[in-house]
Order: sequence, then structure tokens, then C-alpha cells
Amino acid sequence: MSRPGLALYAVGMVVLIVAVDVAFLRYRPVERLIVNVGIVAVFGAVYLIFLRRS
Repeated sequence: MSRPGLALYAVGMVVLIVAVDVAFLRYRPVERLIVNVGIVAVFGAVYLIFLRRS
């Protein structure tokens, strides 16, 4: 994956995390942390499995 593509991938992850935090988890800090770690783990797994080769 090219450098601009990787930057776009990271920005997409950040946008998703912020959107989920604002929409669903504003006043729940423990659940927010768990969901954020899960989102980062899923994005990392997708990158390692599908995108690193290209």
C-alpha cells in the first residue's frame, strides 16, 4: 500500500472511531475504550491480511 493510501486508511479509522464515540458512547468511558480497541484491532487485522501484500 502506498503512503497516501495508508494515510487515507488511518484517517478513515480515526473518523470511524470518532463517529462511534459521538453517536453511541459519549458518556460510557469503559465501553468506549473497549470498542475503540476493537475497531483498531479490526483495522489492523484487515491491513495485515489483505492490504500489506499490495
